[in-house]
Amino acid sequence: MSPAAPRLAGQAGKGLAGHTRISTQALTSVAQAAAADVFGVAPAAVRVSWTDDAGALALAVSSPISAPSLGTVRASPGRLERTGGSIAQRATLAKALILATVEHLTGSRLSRVDIRISGLQATEQGRVQ
Repeated sequence: MSPAAPRLAGQAGKGLAGHTRISTQALTSVAQAAAADVFGVAPAAVRVSWTDDAGALALAVSSPISAPSLGTVRASPGRLERTGGSIAQRATLAKALILATVEHLTGSRLSRVDIRISGLQATEQGRVQ
């Protein structure tokens, strides 16, 4: 251990002089990953943008959402509830989950998260009859 290590370890809870910034690209990557996890899609399918909301960060997310095929829901209506509810219910819950995840991982404060569901990715193959 270097002689400076004990001195720095004791300052872990204290701020050191200087700046720490997270780039827009890093924030975007974290937000894409968080939204992709919540919606059950690939991060590349998620689009995010940032705006200034009276000095705070506002996040807009546009993403497809994974859901059982219509044939599966018709055959087993209870399946929809086991996947987290309707698309509207899942999108509403996603706002809080994405906000909490992005804030936790980046240390940034978000004022809001706006969600736009851009499509549906069926999780199971099947034909609607």
